[in-house]
Amino acid sequence: MLKLRYGLIVLGMLLCSVASAAVQVSIGIGLPHVSIGINLPAYPELVAVPGYPVYYAPRLEANFFFYDGMYWVYQDDNWYESSWYNGPWWFVDPEAVPLFVLRIPVRYYRHPPAYFRGWRSDAPPRWGDHWGRDWEQRRSGWDRWSRGAAPAPAPLPAYQRQYSGDRYPRQVEQQHELQKQNYRYQPRDPIVRQHYQEQAVQRAPAQQEKQLAPEERGSRQQDIQRSTPRQPDVPAAPRSQSPQRGGEDVQRSTPASPQQGRPEGQDHRQPPQPRLEQREQAVQRAPAQQDIQRSTPRQPDGPAAQREQQMPKSQGREERQQDKDATHEQKRGQGQERGRDRNE
Repeated sequence: MLKLRYGLIVLGMLLCSVASAAVQVSIGIGLPHVSIGINLPAYPELVAVPGYPVYYAPRLEANFFFYDGMYWVYQDDNWYESSWYNGPWWFVDPEAVPLFVLRIPVRYYRHPPAYFRGWRSDAPPRWGDHWGRDWEQRRSGWDRWSRGAAPAPAPLPAYQRQYSGDRYPRQVEQQHELQKQNYRYQPRDPIVRQHYQEQAVQRAPAQQEKQLAPEERGSRQQDIQRSTPRQPDVPAAPRSQSPQRGGEDVQRSTPASPQQGRPEGQDHRQPPQPRLEQREQAVQRAPAQQDIQRSTPRQPDGPAAQREQQMPKSQGREERQQDKDATHEQKRGQGQERGRDRNE
């Protein structure tokens, strides 16, 4: 329905032309806002409507108003609003038009539509007759109010006078920054405040895209890295061990126990030790073991062994032979003495 309405607006503007020396009116569609093409050469003169918290532009051939910190334009049966005098403009649904904008008397519409004819100039337009009974029921009581309870008009954003012609900021983000620096007023009307907040929400994606551009690029690189299949870790080639660090290399090559934490993604299995390296280790250990065996004396068993250990073998044989000869001589002497006794 919204697209159909925009199409009808475009068609109506092509069929109708408005001649004015002060303002050129055209229309163009731009999302999320609508550019109705009110091309003002400079900041317009705004005059307060007596008894209303509203301003109007008496020198423009357009239904141009200012209320509660925002500009309002009624053109081709539609309301538009903007925070800057030359747009861009945002479409406003008939049910979301502020009450004091609806109550503006007919005489302050500088370019009234044809169906305003015959209506009282000091009274607001007959919106119920134009938009139907359903709208009138939903906005019941819109034309009843106490003039003495009308709020004070909002201050005009006079800082915008210095932005005219080529100096006019076309970017919505730039307009918002300038308004934030120069215009401290905040809308008081609940409906106007809602429109203002909606514009801020619609401006946020563009500002976040500029601010978070590096992070988005970083996230895209992470996505690329995640989508790229990871190459399996290739174990390093075994190193030949030196005699001095053989024990340390053996300890380092020993696989860690399952209880020890390992970084995720690494292979828990250790590559088998090459046979050549095992042979080298065996060759390196063999001379050391042989030297230990040679340098360590063998301990014989028993006392006799201890005596043999204390004397040379040849010396032991001579002593045993001398003992045998002495025993033989002793026996021979005893035999001679016995023979003498018998002879006597």
